[in-house]
Amino acid sequence: MNTLLYTLIVTHITIVCVTLFLHRGQAHRSIKFHPILEHFMRFWLWLTTGMVTRQWVAVHRKHHQYTDRFGDPHSPVLFGIWTVLFKGAVLYHNESKDEAMVKKYSIGTPADWIEETVYSKHSRLGILLMLIINLALFGAWGLLIWAIQMLWIPFWAAGVVNGIGHKYGYRNANTNDKSRNFSPIGIVIGGEELHNNHHINPADPKLSRRWFEFDIGWAWLNLFRAMRLATLSRPRNK
Repeated sequence: MNTLLYTLIVTHITIVCVTLFLHRGQAHRSIKFHPILEHFMRFWLWLTTGMVTRQWVAVHRKHHQYTDRFGDPHSPVLFGIWTVLFKGAVLYHNESKDEAMVKKYSIGTPADWIEETVYSKHSRLGILLMLIINLALFGAWGLLIWAIQMLWIPFWAAGVVNGIGHKYGYRNANTNDKSRNFSPIGIVIGGEELHNNHHINPADPKLSRRWFEFDIGWAWLNLFRAMRLATLSRPRNK
């Protein structure tokens, strides 16, 4: 029971960091975080994913520039649903190696000493440290927990959101792409399940739009705002 609870907690923290810091905060500049919370999120993503902020942001911004058209790094319209669903992380990795693209689309992302010296330069060191922590806490079970952590974002974020989210589900607006809301309850992927809503207005940090939709990322953000750990960068266009 302790191992299951721990796994659910650590994977959910990672999802919250991805949807709030990387996606809504960095890629779309919709949120400003208190330096303490921002650095915790940066550290946690280094520890649990090994993703480099500027690369993730650049790939995502390019996705919005060319959504479901030639140039989109991970559209199921171009690559097929099964490729994006199960190899979405590979598509991300391949695109992130285009240094010119990363430089063009990553403007405004962190470039301080710790980013350049530790997080970007030694991106795999964090996940190795996470493995050591898990083994120390749970013994052999720690390896399984670590494997789940390593697969969590590649499958759910890179695969399901970018694959299912552009293939199956309902639409609240006919955007110029194939985006879909594949679940009105956004918990497992932090609210990213409401993908069509995001493409309606990418700068809006709230992903739910109708009364029956729930965006847990927005709930977390409101908690952080109440604690004065986050603010909206601009007024919301409701």
